[in-house]
Amino acid sequence: MLISVISFISITACSNISKRDKNTAIGAGIGAVGGAILTEGSGLGTVGGAAISGLIGHQVGKK
Repeated sequence: MLISVISFISITACSNISKRDKNTAIGAGIGAVGGAILTEGSGLGTVGGAAISGLIGHQVGKK
C-alpha cells in the first residue's frame, strides 16, 4: 500500500504527462489498493486489481 501512495504522489507531481497517462496511473494505484484489500494482501489480487483498474483508467474519456 505504501508503494501505491508513493506512486500516486509522484504521478500527481508530474505535470508534463498526459491526462490519459495520469488516469491510467491513478486507476492502477487505486486498483492495487482495492485488490489488496479484497484479497487480504494477495500478490495476485493486488496485481490483478492494478491491471484491471489501470485499463479502466486508460479507457476513461477515450474518443
